Amino acid sequence: MKNNLECFFRPLPLLSPGKALLLRALMLPNYLLIKASGLDNLSGEHDARIYAFNHNNSFEAIFVPAFLMYHLGGKTISFVIDWMFGKIPLLGNLMDLCEPVYVYNKRSKLPWIETDRPANPPEDVIGRCSAKVLSGRSIGIFPEGRRNRNPACLMKGKPGIAHIALRTGAAVVPVGIDFNCRITKNRIPAVGRTIVRIGRPLHFRKESEAYLRILSLHEQERTSRMELNRMAEEVTHEIMLTLSGLSGKRYSEPCPALKFSQQPKRNNLEEQPCPV
Repeated sequence: MKNNLECFFRPLPLLSPGKALLLRALMLPNYLLIKASGLDNLSGEHDARIYAFNHNNSFEAIFVPAFLMYHLGGKTISFVIDWMFGKIPLLGNLMDLCEPVYVYNKRSKLPWIETDRPANPPEDVIGRCSAKVLSGRSIGIFPEGRRNRNPACLMKGKPGIAHIALRTGAAVVPVGIDFNCRITKNRIPAVGRTIVRIGRPLHFRKESEAYLRILSLHEQERTSRMELNRMAEEVTHEIMLTLSGLSGKRYSEPCPALKFSQQPKRNNLEEQPCPV
C-alpha cells in the first residue's frame, strides 16, 4: 500500500494541476489491474517517439495510454483514433486532452454522431502524424487498425506506422498488451488483469535515410512509390514481430522480402527470417 501511495503522488511536472489530478484518477484502476515490465525502456522520454500497441479491447485504449503518460511524468502521447470517439460526451473531452490525430475513413453506426461528421475532414494521416513527431510530440498507434479479440494471433499490421517512422527517423517503442485470462483461459476479457510489456526502442536510422533520399529525389515516380511501400512493409513486419513476442500472440504474416521477391511462402513463421 505504501508503494502504491508513493507511486500515486509521482511528480507530474508537465501537467497543470487539473490535468495532473485527472491523470491520477485514471491511474486508480491501473493499480489494481495492470502489471508492467520494461518501464526502464521509457527512458529518454524527452525525445519524440512512436508508441506501437497491439489492440484487444476498449478498456486498454484509455487506461494503458494513461499508464504510460503517468510514468512519463505527464508527457502527452497523441493517439491516432477514429473521429467518432471524439464526439461522445465526456469520452470525447477526455480524448481531446491528449490532442489526438483523428482518422475519418469510417462511418459511425450512430446517426446522431454521423450527422456531426465534418463535411471536409482532413486527410493525409501519415503527414499529420509526421508533423507532430517532427514538432517534438510523441504519438501512439495501434497498427492492427481495430480491436482484435483473437487470443492467439495478431492481425496484419498496417504500414502507416512505418511510413511515419521512416519519414521522421523517430524510434518506435513496442508495447505488448496481454492478459492473465488469455494465458489461463485462452480468451480476451472486456476488463481484466492486464500485463503490459514495454520493449526496447526500435531504431530504423539507415532505413530512414534511404527512404528520405528516395522521397526527395523521385517522389512522383511509380517505381519509387513501390520501393517506399516495400521499405515500410518490411519495417512494419519487424514492429509486428516484436509486438508478437511482447503480447504473447503469434504473427503469421509472411516476411515482405519473400512477397516482393515472389519467392514461395513457407508455412512455418520461424523458417522465414526477415532481413530487415
